[in-house]
Amino acid sequence: MTEREPLFAALEWQLEAGVDEVVGFEPVDRFAPPPVSKAPVSPPPAPGAAPSPARPAAAPAAQDTAADGDLDALRERLLAFDGCALKKTATSTVFGEGPAGAGLMIVGEAPGADEDRQGRPFVGPSGRLLERMLAAIGLAREEVYIANTVYWRPPGNRTPSAEEVEACRPFVDRQIALVAPKVLMLAGGAAAKTLLGTTEGIMRLRGRWQAFATPDGPVDVMPTFHPAFLLRSPARKREAWRDLLAVKARLEAGRP
Repeated sequence: MTEREPLFAALEWQLEAGVDEVVGFEPVDRFAPPPVSKAPVSPPPAPGAAPSPARPAAAPAAQDTAADGDLDALRERLLAFDGCALKKTATSTVFGEGPAGAGLMIVGEAPGADEDRQGRPFVGPSGRLLERMLAAIGLAREEVYIANTVYWRPPGNRTPSAEEVEACRPFVDRQIALVAPKVLMLAGGAAAKTLLGTTEGIMRLRGRWQAFATPDGPVDVMPTFHPAFLLRSPARKREAWRDLLAVKARLEAGRP
């Protein structure tokens, strides 16, 4: 065995495990105690000087999203937001795309490798299948608003943590309110659990109408399978088709 063979074997093992990018070049000792940092000592006030008033802590940018009056303002606030660790390892911020006022809004889980490279949601094989699904009910991609529950790709396409989802949640809620869709379609169990606040799996949730509260009133919600799941389990397309027909009927209800 040559000296390089163990290295190649280790690389192959990491690729099979889903590791497809380097996020640091120096090894990190995860068991080491955190470094002790000394708080800076302020100089004592001058004799007779009034003590300076305490400065209030700055509110996180995510807490101010209600002030954003349109999607462009919300995007700018998100680009300046550093409260989610995923932003440090991602290539792109995948905000979402589509027209404000779209009748249908689709929310998935998180950007993948293709989305991270292009800065757009639902591209690659999953995106192509989604476009065919929409076309089957008479909708073009450009008519639909598409987003995710987090805005940056988790390393290795892992599931976003609860903390990462919670950091992005104020932006997602405001994004839905600004789009103001007639129907919100949640693609996959992760998106459904996040926005519906439930622990039920997608097998039980799909096909059942729910409601999502916004400042302007509730929005009809249809949970369904994620296109990536349908690519792996094509037998489930029959159920997804029923969900799409229900969405189409709800969108067309009340039209002249």
